[in-house]
Amino acid sequence: MKKEIAAVVFFLKRLIKKAEKLNGEKVDLFVERLTVALQEKYKGHWYPDNPSKGQAFRCIRVNRFHKEDTELLRACAESGVQYKDLGLPKELTLWVDPGEVCCRYGESNHGFTVATFSSDDDDDKEDVTKKVTRAVERVTSDYHSGSSSDEDTSCREWLLHLCFKQDGPLIFGCTSYSTG
Repeated sequence: MKKEIAAVVFFLKRLIKKAEKLNGEKVDLFVERLTVALQEKYKGHWYPDNPSKGQAFRCIRVNRFHKEDTELLRACAESGVQYKDLGLPKELTLWVDPGEVCCRYGESNHGFTVATFSSDDDDDKEDVTKKVTRAVERVTSDYHSGSSSDEDTSCREWLLHLCFKQDGPLIFGCTSYSTG
């Protein structure tokens, strides 16, 4: 569950940073709170032997009927961020399932894989950052990326550390992090 939450939070963090409405400190605080919210929500609703079980419960969804996702709202409230300042697309669906995180941008578009995880952690370490970055680019291909290669490197190290750390709850922050 840690790897999948890390991937979806990293994906959302990249989307939020591209919107350029929040400073880095606010983004980091928001993703810390979102990580905790998702861990608490998914606990008891995570079925590695049957990944599709509980899929709707674990879905993060924003559309014209469901304008604000509950866990995103919770993280906003706990971090002092206005929901509108996240700058997320008006239609976005994220499925967070054991072994896979998928996204659909727009209600009528096809879904695509953000990240997959195998039982071989070494393969995951090499691929997850690239997959998440490609997924963010797919959603935001209509506007320019504002991140530098230095930022990408530090975020990659941060994500890999958090995805594959085996003990303690995940606490997110691109330039600083802690567990425990």
